[in-house]
Amino acid sequence: MDLLHGGLAVLCGALVGFTLGLIGGGGSIMATPLLLYVVGLPPHVAIGTGALAVSANAFANFGGYARQGMVRWQCAILFSIVGVVGAAGGSFLGKEVDGKRLIFLFAILMIVVGVLMLRRKERPGVATSGSGSGHHGGEICRLWQPAARHQWPLLGTGLGVGAMSGFFGIGGGFLIVPGLLFATGMPMICAIGSSLLAVGAFGLTTAISYGSSGLVDWTVAAEYILGGFAGGMIGMALTKNLAGRKAVLNRVFAGFVFVVAVYMLYQNGIAARL
Repeated sequence: MDLLHGGLAVLCGALVGFTLGLIGGGGSIMATPLLLYVVGLPPHVAIGTGALAVSANAFANFGGYARQGMVRWQCAILFSIVGVVGAAGGSFLGKEVDGKRLIFLFAILMIVVGVLMLRRKERPGVATSGSGSGHHGGEICRLWQPAARHQWPLLGTGLGVGAMSGFFGIGGGFLIVPGLLFATGMPMICAIGSSLLAVGAFGLTTAISYGSSGLVDWTVAAEYILGGFAGGMIGMALTKNLAGRKAVLNRVFAGFVFVVAVYMLYQNGIAARL
């Protein structure tokens, strides 16, 4: 039974990592539902364990962006520090909410993410692999400089996004990238690279908060992270071959997110009646 349990965790992690590597972004929203309904973890444990897995994958991807110069460190660090405070508060509040009610609210968030995925358009020069696109993106980020007026918008946006990330136990990349764009107006490629530091920091903060309350399954988290790294490598290896079909893949995955969200709403709707 433990072997089957571990195999499911690795498989689910590989699915999330593969999706992230193939279409970029959005895939981590499936971490908690998979841990909940496939691996079989209780709601709060699924959220805490998923947050740790998302954090590990974000930090791994962040290294690639940083090496290619596609991170604006000053903005990323300021956003992350303030956001960690928000994530700590959000995770504390999330643990106090009934598990079924929290999953019900999480399902609503999934629908929002699905809509955002459908509206997302591929932008040239965002790839992280290959020398040409990476060097070009690094040059764009080096030329852009933050201004003093960006400080307060960064602080306010970071605190709010961090709180939501901690409450739901997600990395929040789909919120962090628009937040950085809104606060600073930095180029998209810089916002994507810089956001991963915050995704990792918020997820780690949430995982520590949940772990301190005994709400992280460390063994499942390790298996999930292992599967995520393997799946991510496969997804990135296939992304060039399927580049022309990314829009279709994005729509298919968004549709899958909608189906899972509706199922979660149905399963938890009565208990989470507001």
